[in-house]
Amino acid sequence: MTYVQSIANLEESKHYLAGGVASSLRAAMKPTPLFAEKGYGAKIVDIDGNEYIDYMLAYGPLILGHAHSSLNQVFAEASAKSVAYGIQHKGEIELARTLCNILPCAEKVALSGSGTEAVMLALRLSRAHTGKRKVVRFHGHYHGWADSIFTSFPSSDMKKTTQTLNDQEKVIPGTGGQSENSLDDIILVPWNDSDALEKVLLEEHMNIAAVISEPVMCNSGCIKPKKGYLEQMRKLTEELGIVMILDEVITGFRLGLGGAHGKYQLKPDLVTVGKALGGGVAISAVAGNNEIMKLIEEGVVSHLGTLNGNVLATAAAIATINELAHNNGEAYTRMNEMTDRLVNGINQLLEKHSISGVINREGPVFHMMFSEEAVVEDFEAFNKRDAAMYTLFAELMLKEGVLVRTNGLWYLSTVHYEAEVEATLSAIDKVFQQLK
Repeated sequence: MTYVQSIANLEESKHYLAGGVASSLRAAMKPTPLFAEKGYGAKIVDIDGNEYIDYMLAYGPLILGHAHSSLNQVFAEASAKSVAYGIQHKGEIELARTLCNILPCAEKVALSGSGTEAVMLALRLSRAHTGKRKVVRFHGHYHGWADSIFTSFPSSDMKKTTQTLNDQEKVIPGTGGQSENSLDDIILVPWNDSDALEKVLLEEHMNIAAVISEPVMCNSGCIKPKKGYLEQMRKLTEELGIVMILDEVITGFRLGLGGAHGKYQLKPDLVTVGKALGGGVAISAVAGNNEIMKLIEEGVVSHLGTLNGNVLATAAAIATINELAHNNGEAYTRMNEMTDRLVNGINQLLEKHSISGVINREGPVFHMMFSEEAVVEDFEAFNKRDAAMYTLFAELMLKEGVLVRTNGLWYLSTVHYEAEVEATLSAIDKVFQQLK
């Protein structure tokens, strides 16, 4: 397998596009960042003609796979009228009504363009609602790259080093160029540690506007919450007058139509959703209770965005939700069955080749890592993984026709079937032999 055209295009791109890639994450791909020619179903084809089974899925949004017929149809119908008006249209009402009906916490929603934007709005609403400014967030969680929330992050996709659990005096920015004071309002604590959470909330609640958390620590090991942890978070925040935000940009619509908070039967004050919501089109939303969301209506919190709720994005979101909801959500049953098959197969191959590894999984998303740890249930254990070995694994998998993200996070779509899973397991078998 050769990458001649991708390498040549990268060099050309560098003359005009900073770094040669449109997102810094893409630069981490080995042996070179790929240039795509087309995608269809669960597969993607690069400009050298190489075909790959795609488990990166555009970093999560392509829950229906590439070029899904339902989305292609709505794209054509929407763009025939106009992709954006800059004034209101019926699609906004239909999507907002749908979100209020399927997201348990949603009494009102606000539409935006990206997960980062949704988080920014949720934090502003929280501060305006409480009159407080501090925000509790957790080691290993990712909430977008805005200055006020982007902390140093442990990923092979990013070059910044991580902050240790013991260093809580100064929160380290996630990138050069962030203001040194941008994270002064952040209190960073270990996740899944009930005692640490209770201690900081009881001591600092008079200053804390919000606690923001991924319901599953997807970006750092796909680690599930310990039993009762999110419930404790909900109880404490409610008692202490703190807004609880669940960042479901990844888990929203991937674990079910009601997201993780629906699956876990939680009712946070605010939820952010994105990625899978648009099936590949840029759209996100904040959902929450009337009391907080009315701050937008009253003009206390400005909610801006030229392309918020545009025709193409709302049409894509409605079509994606309809596909996922069809026939009582059979798409989720199929995705989970395929993920079961793939994860079980990888575990068997780890044992066959005597390679130490851990797979953490929740629904049709999982994190694979090479580690001597028997289990990975917290951020400290996750940081003991062999990230370099996994980066090599991802490079070797590419040569076998399987595209995976270099940080270990895998997504399945509604169009990953038995043939793709079996071909993937065959590729892993070959790669494990090479790793040994």
